[in-house]
Amino acid sequence: MLTSTSMMLRSSAIRRGLHATMVGSAYTQTARMHSRGYATEGLHEGKIATPRKTSGDGQVVVITSGKGGVGKTTTAASFSFGLAEKGYKTCVIDFDIGLRNLDIHFGMERRVVFDFINVINEEASLKQALIKDRRNPNLQMLAASQTRDKTALKMEGVERILDELRKEFDFIVCDSPAGIESGAHHAMYWADSAIICTNPEVSSVRDSDKMIGIVGSKSKRAVEGRDPVKVHLLITRYSPERAAGGTMLSVNDIVEMLGVKVVGVIPESTDILQCTNLGKPVLTLGEVSDPSTAYSDMVRRFLGEELALKFITPKQKSLFKSWMSKLAAD
Repeated sequence: MLTSTSMMLRSSAIRRGLHATMVGSAYTQTARMHSRGYATEGLHEGKIATPRKTSGDGQVVVITSGKGGVGKTTTAASFSFGLAEKGYKTCVIDFDIGLRNLDIHFGMERRVVFDFINVINEEASLKQALIKDRRNPNLQMLAASQTRDKTALKMEGVERILDELRKEFDFIVCDSPAGIESGAHHAMYWADSAIICTNPEVSSVRDSDKMIGIVGSKSKRAVEGRDPVKVHLLITRYSPERAAGGTMLSVNDIVEMLGVKVVGVIPESTDILQCTNLGKPVLTLGEVSDPSTAYSDMVRRFLGEELALKFITPKQKSLFKSWMSKLAAD
């Protein structure tokens, strides 16, 4: 049985190997872009925007879903990193008490000393618990506890922390656990905006429909009769080829079922798993990666830009691939 120390050492070794693989891959992709006349400056060195002047009334954004495994934490990491790159002071909070993973997506697992529950219980200050991202100083993370359960979350404690964060940050991104239990309720109750993540499958879309209803009826805004939470839909793990073949719901199918505007479509890609294992948001890969481009566009749409959706139509096969596919079919 692996000890926690040996697991961390093994994880570091895996990350070193993956990093070498991805650097080589990125170099090849960049060379290919150069040959096609695309600009590649700044794709691998993260551009840090000058911090904007914080308004003192930060916006709370919840990343949620009805079904687990749809990419909420992957999305929370890239979305918050994207906001920080735009110059917004951003704090991202892991609400999955007892099963934290957000720290892994940022490569911060060794830097967690105090967590969300420590701050709620006043065992540590918010300043002590927040971890600053080494790639972008506009971004900080508050980790979930790994040793408590979701009953440790208290409404008044969460509200106190969010009120404090609103004064210091432009955006507070809440990475919600899946489902409709207490952790998810605490994450969405104070939301000003919600990003509902769904896979293009019937069960995931049905559960997302349930979450849209809960956000619309049980948030603090709904309870107090204020303007409703702004709901955005993010479709993850999308394959336009499978959608065209009828083995997966299309973007139009999902929009018709849910009636919510799509803020982004994230294509299925091995880049996502590799980035998780490396401890870096997918968005850091730059334009050489399809999911990175999709997340970058998603952030821009969330901030109000009008952009056409990408990665929703099948890629054209080369003549050679079409010929080989025909031979295989025969």
